[in-house]
Amino acid sequence: MPLQNRVTPLGDLVAEPGRGLVYGNRGCLHDDRGRIRRRYAGRRWIACRLRFRGWHREPLLQPGRFTELFFLDEATAFAAGHRPCALCRREDYDRFGEIWRSLHPGEVGADAIDARLHGERVEPQTRGHRLHEADLADLPDGAFVLRAGVPLLVLGSELLRWSTAGYVERDARPARSGTTLITPPSLVGVLRAGWHPVVPLFHPSAAPDRLDPA
Repeated sequence: MPLQNRVTPLGDLVAEPGRGLVYGNRGCLHDDRGRIRRRYAGRRWIACRLRFRGWHREPLLQPGRFTELFFLDEATAFAAGHRPCALCRREDYDRFGEIWRSLHPGEVGADAIDARLHGERVEPQTRGHRLHEADLADLPDGAFVLRAGVPLLVLGSELLRWSTAGYVERDARPARSGTTLITPPSLVGVLRAGWHPVVPLFHPSAAPDRLDPA
């Protein structure tokens, strides 16, 4: 039976057999029987390499350990509100920090980054995913928007429908339109600055020749 540790762009945890291309965690979210009991534990939400130094991560969801999470790609991890890990992705983390300081002068270090991101990704009243308003034409590749309840990836002139297995449909991106933004605004700023991580930013299914028009 699949574990409930695949992460959607809205930060929800779902049970799916595939693991995706990016790994991460946001603390211990499961009980001693491996059942998910909370949405997050703390502000340190990170996105990691699937493989690092030969570390063996199984069995997953061990009692008292952090909950191993999996994302389709980095764009999905950003949408959910995760940032690069400082250990397994040190080069990405350092580059991320440089971009962050240009966006938020004076905010230095993981604690400052995580504090701002937490405010941008979590709705205080419900503790669910916080949404933002944006102009679709101003968003960079890699941002996620919500239209008719469906998470869509912004990529070039198209909007790609997300699924746990990959991107399954594409529609033309409107020239100019107000939209509901899923990706936290500060992470949209990182994408806009030019983000080229060591982990895949986009799942291979996002390639133009891998999708059929909706």
